[in-house]
Amino acid sequence: MAKSRKLDETLAALNQISDPTSDAAIALLRQVLTGKYGVAIAQASRLIHKAELYSLIPDLVAVFDRCLIKPEATDPGCLAKTAIADALYHLDYREEALFIQGIRHVQMESVWGGKDDTAPALRSVCALGLVRMNYPQMLSELADLLADPKAEARIGAVRAIAYANHPDAAPLLRLRVQVGDEPHVLSECLLALLKLTPARSLPLVIRFLDPPTDPLFPLRATEVAEMTALALGESRLPEAFDPLRRWWERSRDPERRKTALLAIAMLRHDEPLAFLLALVAKGLAREAKDAIAALSLYQQDEVLWQRVCQTIEQRSSGDELN
Repeated sequence: MAKSRKLDETLAALNQISDPTSDAAIALLRQVLTGKYGVAIAQASRLIHKAELYSLIPDLVAVFDRCLIKPEATDPGCLAKTAIADALYHLDYREEALFIQGIRHVQMESVWGGKDDTAPALRSVCALGLVRMNYPQMLSELADLLADPKAEARIGAVRAIAYANHPDAAPLLRLRVQVGDEPHVLSECLLALLKLTPARSLPLVIRFLDPPTDPLFPLRATEVAEMTALALGESRLPEAFDPLRRWWERSRDPERRKTALLAIAMLRHDEPLAFLLALVAKGLAREAKDAIAALSLYQQDEVLWQRVCQTIEQRSSGDELN
């Protein structure tokens, strides 16, 4: 039978499982785990995770070890190992050796134009596993992952540090942001810093509202600034309001000003909301429209959204908002 047909049949059989806890389903899952199709092993691992089949943990561990042997052939794309590690993490597996192997695993595979590492997602999941079990050398492993060549893995390290909720890890993030990185990685670092050490981190985070322009990537400064604003908004720190308001006031770019007002709305405190409602009532037409767009976050809050609607109606020059 052709490989693709056999794989299709295996995936179809997994999709037809209605009760993963039945003897027949468990027998099928075990059979798939011993098979050679990484895609099918990944799907079986997700089913085991979802059904919380703790009895199959030894099977998952055995397959993980097998997929580390000639991994480009046994697990192309690192799909199986990543799904297995994720299942074991959610099943509260506590043996550190597997997660240490995973966080250090690099899998270079042939792609158009050369080679590419397909294991950053695996390293990220294993970082969470080490954090959950409070592995003694966890911070050293996370520090190494913060220097990973792949942005996805660096983001995984940042999220694991935030999940650990350990203020002692904050200096790692401060170093990462000041050395520089891609905007999405910086955003994750700033969010984590505001969670771990909000008072100490706020002055550093505010600096990234006005980052220096890189001549090679002129749009990156704008992206970093806007992501910083949203990180401040997501922090919900009352102290973030004044920096965001001042950033809005000195910004001239229309999109940046919209982002500033959205971040202010995300703070979800009385003073920022009063500021936005004042813009709706008395601001210029463009400012009022942007404030209304930001306040749309609250459409599910019947009382607050009614205040927004009343403010719009009471605006003396309401026609200019149309």
